[in-house]
Amino acid sequence: MCVRCVVSKTPHLSQSEQTISPKNLFSRRSAMFAMAGLAAAPFVPASALAKSDPPRPENQLTPSAALDRLMQGNARYVKGETTPKDFASTRAALAQGQNPYACLLSCADSRVGPEFCFDESRGDLFVTRVAGNYVTTDILASLEYAVAVLNAPLIMVLGHTQCGAIGAAIDAYDNHTDYPGHTQSITTELAPAVAAVKGKKPDADALMHDVTVQNVRMNMAKLATSTPILRRAVDSGSLKVVGGVYQLDTGKVELVS
Repeated sequence: MCVRCVVSKTPHLSQSEQTISPKNLFSRRSAMFAMAGLAAAPFVPASALAKSDPPRPENQLTPSAALDRLMQGNARYVKGETTPKDFASTRAALAQGQNPYACLLSCADSRVGPEFCFDESRGDLFVTRVAGNYVTTDILASLEYAVAVLNAPLIMVLGHTQCGAIGAAIDAYDNHTDYPGHTQSITTELAPAVAAVKGKKPDADALMHDVTVQNVRMNMAKLATSTPILRRAVDSGSLKVVGGVYQLDTGKVELVS
């Protein structure tokens, strides 16, 4: 079934309702968190599970400070003034654990490397990637782990210009294209963003950009509201969920409001 047909058959779903199946979500999450002692509680501070001395003390930041650091790193990257990395000096500490200061839900595109574009090193960023940078059950479980166990204070959904997954989703929507193999599942997941933008009748030249931004916004909303773990962290102020679009031609990350 083409992606436009999928969207047209579910017009009653609001954006907040177009989320991951609770049945699939909780069955996988419970299995993962049972090993960490989290199955009986929706949110457990990392201090109850991790060592008292974090391997990278400088990564203990507020959500706002974490975002500032992320964007300062991107500014250095754009200017070509990245910081030299001494990987050998951090091996011993990172072998004992991790405390990343930010999480990324990024596209799998080989031209977008979060550690590079934010000028960070090992142990600083908790990165999840999938073509089209959208929330899946496994990515959601990974980010819950980063927030609940590792105390990461920031999640950024990172899209990028000239995204092939976005282009395929637009083509599938416009032309009822059925892609081979599992590629169709990506265009289906991105179809709600395409439909939302198409409904506003955008300029043809702005279509790719607008769908990219809309997809980032929709997945920001999913992360902030779809599960008790992330929702409570956001409500308590210990977690901020933000979005950005990486510009392939300049390297700059532009924040999405």
